[in-house]
Amino acid sequence: MNTQTMTMLEYNKIKENLSSFALNAVTKEHIKKLEASTNQKVIESWIQDTTEARTILEKSASVPIANLNGLEHILDIYKKGLNLNPDQLSLIYALLENVSKLQRYMKDKAFLAPAVSSYAYSMFDLPDLKEEIYRSIRNGQVDDHASKPLLKIRKKIAVVEERIKSKLESLLKSSAYRDIMQELIISMRDGRYVIPVKSKFKRNIDGQILDSSSSGATVYMEPSDIRKLQTDISMLKAEEEIEISKVLSQLTGLVALYDREIGITMEAMAHYDFIFAKAKYSISLGARRVGLNDENKIQIKNGKHPLLGEMCVPLNFTLGDTYQALVITGPNTGGKTVAIKTVGLLTLMVQSGLHVPVDEGSNFAVFREVFVDIGDGQSIQQSLSTFSSHMTNIISILKNAGPRDLVILDELGAGTDPTEGMGLAASILEKLYSQGCMIVATTHYNEIKEFAKINPGFENGSMEFDLDSLLPLYRLIIGKAGNSQAFSIALKLGMDREIINRAQELTYNEVYPHVDKQNKLNLSTSGKDELLYLREKAQSKVRRDKEKLNHVNPKDEVSFQIGDRVYVSSLKKAGIIHELENKQGEYSVMVGDNKMTIHKKRLKLHIDSKELYPENYDMNIIFETKENRKKDKLMKKRHVDGLTIDRENS
Repeated sequence: MNTQTMTMLEYNKIKENLSSFALNAVTKEHIKKLEASTNQKVIESWIQDTTEARTILEKSASVPIANLNGLEHILDIYKKGLNLNPDQLSLIYALLENVSKLQRYMKDKAFLAPAVSSYAYSMFDLPDLKEEIYRSIRNGQVDDHASKPLLKIRKKIAVVEERIKSKLESLLKSSAYRDIMQELIISMRDGRYVIPVKSKFKRNIDGQILDSSSSGATVYMEPSDIRKLQTDISMLKAEEEIEISKVLSQLTGLVALYDREIGITMEAMAHYDFIFAKAKYSISLGARRVGLNDENKIQIKNGKHPLLGEMCVPLNFTLGDTYQALVITGPNTGGKTVAIKTVGLLTLMVQSGLHVPVDEGSNFAVFREVFVDIGDGQSIQQSLSTFSSHMTNIISILKNAGPRDLVILDELGAGTDPTEGMGLAASILEKLYSQGCMIVATTHYNEIKEFAKINPGFENGSMEFDLDSLLPLYRLIIGKAGNSQAFSIALKLGMDREIINRAQELTYNEVYPHVDKQNKLNLSTSGKDELLYLREKAQSKVRRDKEKLNHVNPKDEVSFQIGDRVYVSSLKKAGIIHELENKQGEYSVMVGDNKMTIHKKRLKLHIDSKELYPENYDMNIIFETKENRKKDKLMKKRHVDGLTIDRENS
């Protein structure tokens, strides 16, 4: 899956949470590199492992996973010609001992988890290596009995050390030396035995000064009587180091002999750690195994976003059965983005072999790729606007998305002129649909709701909203288009109904029931909620406008007036009449920011200027630039040298 999809869906946070259940650094590193697979058989195998490991944990929580920390680079040491030290050999012994424990543990788990339990037998406990390390290494040191020469040397060292201590103790107990001693203790300096003597009496003892205290009041002296014994012990310790090196060399050679087996065992143990980390994460989420299909179908029953916890409202979602594209509408903060993120993130988790927080009966398709465009993605460095950022991403999606892909688009067409944004959104949806993609998109455009309603393969969905509490319910309803609820919210919050009526009129070009003296709507309906009534009227008007736009008889002679909103059939765009008909039957029409001369046969009346503007409305506000209007006003007052109005570019 592409990096942008993982970032937008916060897949890396899932991996961080999963990593917290792993015991070993090597496992955590593996989880960092975890990616969703596109091979259904591989995914099924991964999910089976997670399921079996969870079954084991539910029966017996304590699984003997070895601590591999510190073992990662051990296999490289002896390849460089170096000996392993006692601590490193102890780690290898602990690994092999743990293999034995794990194999015994898994022996009676075969009926619960046949696949997971079988992995234990791919590991090697290497009894001869384990026994040799145990015999030779104790408490992080090479044991006396590791070899006969070593045992003999250490016995000699012990005898000499005993003679040295005996001589020094008799010296300390002597009444002749009692007053010149700083303390009656035996110390060591640089591996040699010394006695502490008061500095002023240092010449009273025949010996060598090896050290002194920081204050200079005490000197540490090696008496001449024990110097030869100390030399003997130094030579014996050198022999000891040589013999220790021989023992470590032999053990290192034995480890090298089993290089392949130890490597396989470490990988298998890390894999166990990974499998049980997935199982622990499944339990923490209250997740479960889901079914897989290769038919591009998704069915989520009471699915929860895995990063939102128990407060998350369950999502019920279907795609790919009777429709290929779902368009979700509803108010801001209503949960649309969370819903589509949940679909995408759960898909990635399933294809990574994880359980997901859904109910029994949920089923997921295995997609080749999941493409996502969520958030504005603005970049200061690249100087991209919100719209440009969206378009850059969507262009890439259009180039790469195909029949086995899931495309998730949030607020499609947002960030630009609503009319053009709506047209662009519909065109993008059509193109993705024709490429065979599975599509989930959110939008605020009413026209897109209508588009989804009339086009086969598309379906509307909406997020529920409670008008009484003015709060979103975060529940997705498939088969029903939603509303932005702006008018409803404003009315509920106490805005004057007359303002709401006028807003509806300006938005949908319809005059609504009059307001009486008590400022209450005079409704002709009985038993209908007034908000529902307004909404139905608005939607009815939109439908009539579309019918009017699509069913004008081209043979009818229509005379247009300045300010009329017309539909230009050749451009498939709307415009405003700027100048009346000329002798050739052409009108000047402002389409967007451009003025064009278009024959009347290519024009259809959409909205009469009387419906759009008040009586005696200054049309220059529509057709002239603000700068030209200022100049015109100034020139009407007085002559200004050099001041001109360029109407060609206005």
